[in-house]
Amino acid sequence: MTQMSMPPKIEIIPANAPFSEGQRLWLNGFLVGMLGLDGSTALSPIENGAMLAPQGDGDDGEAPWHDPAMVIADRMKLAEGRPLRRRMMAAMAQQDCGQCGYNCADYSDSIANKSEARLNLCAPGGKETARMLKQLFEEIDKAPAAKPAAGAAPAVSVPAAPEVKAELGRAREKPVEATFLSRRLLNKGASEKETYHVEFDLSDSKLDYVVGDSFGVFARNDLGLVDQIIALLGASHTTKINNKTLRESLVEDVSLSPAPDKLFELLSFITGGAQREKARALAQGEDPDGDAAALDVMAALQKFSGTRPHPEAFVEALEPLQPRLYSISSSHNATPGKLSLTVDSVRYVVGKRKRLGVASTFLGERINEGDKLKVYVQKAHGFGLPEDPKIPVIMIGPGTGIAPFRAFLLDRKATGAQGKNWLFFGHQRSDCDFFYRDELNAMKTSGLLTRLSLAWSRDGEKKFYVQDRMRELGREVWTWLAEGAHLYVCGDAKRMAKDVERALVDIVAQFGARSTDEAVSFVADLKKKGRFQADVY
Repeated sequence: MTQMSMPPKIEIIPANAPFSEGQRLWLNGFLVGMLGLDGSTALSPIENGAMLAPQGDGDDGEAPWHDPAMVIADRMKLAEGRPLRRRMMAAMAQQDCGQCGYNCADYSDSIANKSEARLNLCAPGGKETARMLKQLFEEIDKAPAAKPAAGAAPAVSVPAAPEVKAELGRAREKPVEATFLSRRLLNKGASEKETYHVEFDLSDSKLDYVVGDSFGVFARNDLGLVDQIIALLGASHTTKINNKTLRESLVEDVSLSPAPDKLFELLSFITGGAQREKARALAQGEDPDGDAAALDVMAALQKFSGTRPHPEAFVEALEPLQPRLYSISSSHNATPGKLSLTVDSVRYVVGKRKRLGVASTFLGERINEGDKLKVYVQKAHGFGLPEDPKIPVIMIGPGTGIAPFRAFLLDRKATGAQGKNWLFFGHQRSDCDFFYRDELNAMKTSGLLTRLSLAWSRDGEKKFYVQDRMRELGREVWTWLAEGAHLYVCGDAKRMAKDVERALVDIVAQFGARSTDEAVSFVADLKKKGRFQADVY
């Protein structure tokens, strides 16, 4: 039998370091493994961050609730018994979208260590996240100091990360101005959707970006809605609020949907009897009339008609208007100084009243060519093209989910990347919802787009989606994965992205000759290695 040679012992922690011998050996082994110096695979920067997070509170570093398709009640159930900072993470929307300026784990850590006082930054999580964070935040001063478990390795004190001094235009706190150039309707004919290709000029701001990044837009509220709210208040639109008029404050500074708990608290102070009790109940997250989910600011004022809060107190009771993030659909390498988005205008009816998506209709109809607006670039974390331009990519992006993949394709063309490209795109109807049809067909003709696979959910008697097309072409998908392809998905987190992942598991099981459990592990390993990436919302 051949004797195996032992690898040389690697010492990172010197013998004179201020640790006991047991502590020194444990730390040395931990760092060698983490950095991959023992021949294993080094952890990614994200994994490093997770492993280096203070573990003295007994947490195991796992986050089974980190799934954007999971409802908050299930996430909180999974987090029971975990440290406060981890339960705070479970309260968030799990999208790691960056809209709050953090990822979910870092935002929760920052709240727990009191370096971040704002509890309302998780825009995808909305009121339910803000309420849960407020409830958990009240526990901070009550929580006893954690004691290490018996026999556990000593906790290592990790210095707090220094505050990041973001450059102008690189964070929501430091926006810059861009110029709105144009919008172009992408739908045709009898489409049920209204989707725009929107372009901006970044030349004055000197901003650049890489494909996979997102674009933060500070939208403004609809003036018609604002004036209706002012009328319900019985106030003058010229009333001064913090050096602005009431109208300017409501247009630029505060969110008008949904109605926040603080507004109901304010209304409870200026009403009486049953109305006061109802307002108090709504402020506590209860739903006495079964309509709480439909109450935006205007609907709340109508529900408590006759109450007229003082304009300044009213504005103070509202939440700040948050920026909205959109996946960038252009490449700086292809069109330096310009940036584009692919935006669905959101319109719906509640009762008899039309409601508008703030940013989507701002970009779709209210901003004019040449207007300036505040913007910033949100750097992507774990979503981008492979470093090796020869690696093939499979992109799955129905509807506006096509945005980052249009950017990927334009970037690969501009940089001469040699890897194969396969796009799955779908929508409702082929004749009116085939975004960028001519552009994609030209890419296919030129050979840039190796494969284009389409799925139309309303063209036939039976609905047919991108995940159905994936299953139909499962053998070829498996062949590409076996060749080392990276797979990407962009779109709805609650349904589409989960359905795509299920389809991928089925493909791996069927064509990779694996059990379901082995296929699930295979897909999990693709994620761990950065070969399966998602941009979901």
